[in-house]
Amino acid sequence: MRNETAVQEFVLEGFPAVQHLGNVLFLVHLLAYLASVTGNMLIITVTWADHRLQTPMYILLSSFSFCECCFITTVIPQLLSIFLLGQQTIPFTACLTQAFSFLFLGSTIFFLMAVMSLDRYLAICKPLHYPTIMNPRVCFLLICFCYILSFIFITGLILKVSQLSFCGSNVISHFFCDLGCLLHLSCSATMSVEMYFFFVALFVIILSLIITVIAYSNIAVTVVRLPLAKERQKAFSTCSSHLIVLSLMYGSCVFIYVKPKKTNRLDSNREASLVNTVVTPLLFFFVIYTLRNKQVHQALRDALARVKLQK
Repeated sequence: MRNETAVQEFVLEGFPAVQHLGNVLFLVHLLAYLASVTGNMLIITVTWADHRLQTPMYILLSSFSFCECCFITTVIPQLLSIFLLGQQTIPFTACLTQAFSFLFLGSTIFFLMAVMSLDRYLAICKPLHYPTIMNPRVCFLLICFCYILSFIFITGLILKVSQLSFCGSNVISHFFCDLGCLLHLSCSATMSVEMYFFFVALFVIILSLIITVIAYSNIAVTVVRLPLAKERQKAFSTCSSHLIVLSLMYGSCVFIYVKPKKTNRLDSNREASLVNTVVTPLLFFFVIYTLRNKQVHQALRDALARVKLQK
């Protein structure tokens, strides 16, 4: 039994070193957030409005866009509030809900990226069998499997965290309810939860990474064997953007989650999380996919033309 008062709410510290630039940072991150959400919604709308884009590649991309849009929405509005108001309190239940949403959607994104890598492998290495293997039904089942697997792992993790006691400091050294920070504040024995958290993060990241590495290793071998330079360039262009974003995502997440507790630096985690929640989504859709994909450009032009005709 403890005499301390149980924590009912937490205070998100944010970035105190640059809090004097709150208004400027609020505007920058607001624009980045709106741009990311707009890019996600644009790809989802165009994919389902244009029958030419209703292929496995774009179905997976639109599913990824939806998940990414939800993922950044669980975190960025909270960050904007911190920049604007200085400090932001969040109730205990809301904090756990945010932690669940962040981890659930984040792990789903990793699984979807692995499925997208598998899709590219089948399209480039098995082009004759691709239409029969990767059909819309299989696409839908793979997407559901990604969500279900993530839900099972993260629900078990959050249930374990909800049973911990919080009776000391309530200041979270982060800009959202990061699970690592919550475990640091708990006055219960957290070793079993930390080990479970570590192995869940390791499983999600390593499993998706293994699938991606195997897929792209086979893609690289196939591309090198293509007889024409134009064919090699076309095949590489469909994968290069995917690889750039993968390196950012895996790098930041391995840095945050897959490391021993003694090497855990919360300040560095905040910066890496900022890259994962602000920079990567913006890079993914506006710099890489939207600006480089000719099919998306054509679909957008056709959609705008139809709107003009209706007027």
